[in-house]
Amino acid sequence: MSEGMDEMGRHIRFIDTHCHFDFPPFSGNESDSIALAYAQGVRHIIVPTISAERFQRVLALVNLHPMLFAAVGLHPLYIEQHIEQDVEHLSDVLASKPNRLVAVGEIGLDLFMDNPQLERQLAILRAQLKLAKHHDLPVILHSRRSHDQLSRELRSVNLSRGGVVHGFSGSLSQAQAFIKLGYFIGVGGTITYDRAHKTRQVIAELPLSTLLLETDAPDMPLSGYQGQPNRPERVRKVFEALCELRPEPSTVIAETIWQNTCRLFGISASF
Repeated sequence: MSEGMDEMGRHIRFIDTHCHFDFPPFSGNESDSIALAYAQGVRHIIVPTISAERFQRVLALVNLHPMLFAAVGLHPLYIEQHIEQDVEHLSDVLASKPNRLVAVGEIGLDLFMDNPQLERQLAILRAQLKLAKHHDLPVILHSRRSHDQLSRELRSVNLSRGGVVHGFSGSLSQAQAFIKLGYFIGVGGTITYDRAHKTRQVIAELPLSTLLLETDAPDMPLSGYQGQPNRPERVRKVFEALCELRPEPSTVIAETIWQNTCRLFGISASF
């Protein structure tokens, strides 16, 4: 582990850049869940939506809990649910400039699922990227077996604010392609598994200035927590795994990633 972990102790500060806090086990138990996360150094949680019907719930949550920030978008895994009016709804929500909205997301491409309906996915993605550009917002991107296709789409739209490719598990060259376009790489629980050799090596080699931390809670359980819902406080465990992989002192890793996150999402770096 990098030097400096012990002296940082409980003073490390984190932002979980990807947590579906509007789902169980958090829904109905938000205050306790926030307290648990705060006790482990989590100062902010970014909550992306998956569908239009979740927009208002997430926006209401972030108004109730100052620790939370929102992203609104149409997730590609739910392509069967999305209708044309959902993009119009998203446009209306973005135009209203809700409090504590920091990104368009979770959006992207997914070619891993059965019947991915790529053309529909592409149409909805392009519409959302256009909205992000119009409203000068970064994007939170989902990508499974679609990194090269997604890179092409991002290259054509040229967003000024960029975004993050969340839960990245592609190759070094694919990560570098996203970074060249101005995107960050989301580091999640995958790196806590020793068997994830490729992802761990990629994250070890990328510039620290390009990395963000996330949990994707309640999904993507960490090593040692298989079968349990993931939780935002476990972003600390992701950080500890990252420190094992990186040469920089843990103090530098923590502060650099904090600043990366604040810069991307326009969050105040003080708390």
